[in-house]
Amino acid sequence: MATQKTWGGRFSGDTDDRVVRFTESISFDQRLYHEDITASQAHARMLAHVSLLTKDEADLIFAALNDIRGEIERGELEYSLKLEDIHTHIEQALIKRLGDVGRKLHTGRSRNDQVITDVKLWTRSAIDVIDLRLIDLQKSLLGCAQRHHELILPGYTHTQRAQPVLASHYLLAYIEKYQRDRERLADCRKRVNVLSLGTAALAGTSLPIDREFVRQQLGFDSIAANSLDVSSDRDFVVEFVFDLSLIALHLAGWAEEWILWSTTEFNFLELPDAFCTGSSMMPHKKNPDVLELIRGKSARVVASLQQLMLLVKGLPLAYNRDLQEDKEALFDAFDTVSASLELAAALIAGTNFRRDSIAARIEDGHLDATTLMEFFVKQGVPLRTAHEAVGKLIRQCEERKCRLIDLPAAAFDAVKAGVGGDVKNVLGVSNALAAFQSYGSTAPAEVAKQLEAWKKRLC
Repeated sequence: MATQKTWGGRFSGDTDDRVVRFTESISFDQRLYHEDITASQAHARMLAHVSLLTKDEADLIFAALNDIRGEIERGELEYSLKLEDIHTHIEQALIKRLGDVGRKLHTGRSRNDQVITDVKLWTRSAIDVIDLRLIDLQKSLLGCAQRHHELILPGYTHTQRAQPVLASHYLLAYIEKYQRDRERLADCRKRVNVLSLGTAALAGTSLPIDREFVRQQLGFDSIAANSLDVSSDRDFVVEFVFDLSLIALHLAGWAEEWILWSTTEFNFLELPDAFCTGSSMMPHKKNPDVLELIRGKSARVVASLQQLMLLVKGLPLAYNRDLQEDKEALFDAFDTVSASLELAAALIAGTNFRRDSIAARIEDGHLDATTLMEFFVKQGVPLRTAHEAVGKLIRQCEERKCRLIDLPAAAFDAVKAGVGGDVKNVLGVSNALAAFQSYGSTAPAEVAKQLEAWKKRLC
């Protein structure tokens, strides 16, 4: 019968309808159909390779699975809660077409290793999608950095003005963060790309299967070595969602910054209209809703990570039905981060810095104070002494309501005799910025090198 359960032989009665509704996963795991069919086709080829199927039987199964794939993609396959999951739906559709030949497909495998193989195939593709999204975002940041290479911004610590930085240096900082995200994903992919199929329920199988054949068919790098471990393993899911969580947190921090910078109070950014909304009551409003939702949706991703970590906490070997609950968290985290990355790249490409507004206030906040301190250090003044002296000079500026460059030469000579004339060369934001020279700093020459290096890497 088409609706017969894969495990029904042991039972004499029907499953309670409440249990059917409680235990189904077809409502969310149907998105694994492509991976399930791909893995099943490789499994069928392997069964023929070891003579557990004839070549004709494997060809029939392969073709029928392609037909079922098309039926699913056209929305023609009818889903039923009684068939529990996508794996059973596909198998029953195969049996309906091929009868006993279809019933042979599951030879040498369990739903345990079947499911984890499908999820690994899906996760492998998901990692590749996120990596491409990150590259697009890096390219968008790089384009913005090239457009605003010479623009000087106030750099912040504790949300207080600290030192001057080039806008390009600021944007490159996020490129670096997202590069680390890409590297984490690449490392995660190594552990994802290990074949689980062939370990069966938990102990392996007595049938003469060839796991190396399947590995080659599905493009895995290696084969899982312990069947008990495979049956219980969701480390790769937790690791991938952890990586997604860090991406989401990087996006949230950037979004928070740009929300602030787009306010009237900062007035640093002009966000594109297409990525903002208005108010139903206040006609003048231009709200950064996309940025706010990118920031807000990061909570969903972190919550998915917490859900998965609690899910696997304390589970004994080997498989437990709890593990069915991994997929919704995995899918939601991926969907959220993928959409956020896509929108972030497009928003950055359409955003402009308000150069006049930034320039009008760039000298506020004594951004040259640290460079002045280091100037005194170069003149032989001990750092702590120079630090205290510049602090006192700042206090004079506050009392006089002026900038450091406006103080008389005598004020600087009091710190180090004879420097009053030269000190002006390091004061003011442009001079302070030009004084930087260390590798990795915001020194214009260093930033130009980094821009060129990233241009080569990304373009």
